Amino acid sequence: MLNRLILIFVAVPLLELALLLWVGQRIGLGPTVALVIVTGTAGAALARRQGLRAYMAVQRELAEGRLPGRALLDGLSILTGGALLLTPGILTDAVGFSLILPKSRRWIQTRFRRLFEQRVRGGAIEFRVFGGEGFSAQGRDAGARPRPDARPRRDAESRQELGTFPHKPGVRG
Repeated sequence: MLNRLILIFVAVPLLELALLLWVGQRIGLGPTVALVIVTGTAGAALARRQGLRAYMAVQRELAEGRLPGRALLDGLSILTGGALLLTPGILTDAVGFSLILPKSRRWIQTRFRRLFEQRVRGGAIEFRVFGGEGFSAQGRDAGARPRPDARPRRDAESRQELGTFPHKPGVRG
């Protein structure tokens, strides 16, 4: 994990700087600065428009009583893409635009979903549900494994053990 953070916070800015210097030598200082400003401005406008669409999709799905999974993932992708576009650089601009544009965003989301599913199936990521109060996500080496003889409990059993029972709307208990 630490190695990945070092890569992100040290290597990526160095690569961006090298690319900007290379582009600056090819097209000049003024056009390079203009390129950074134009991509940042255009990216912010595009992120705002796509972000509003994602927000409206979340609102619509919630109003229809559905969980807004895809719309929330779109919103997260757009937010990340917008942040990358505001960061000066050519590489971050390319990744930022690909996270904002709908077709490339879907392609990237599909790849990440497949990678995530493979890691869950392979045991690198596991989810545990505890007594109906919430959940935790842990890696392969974090914590003890559940007992093999443990049976899943029904919600009523969990609520009874915790001393919580659902109440009727409008009735205080």
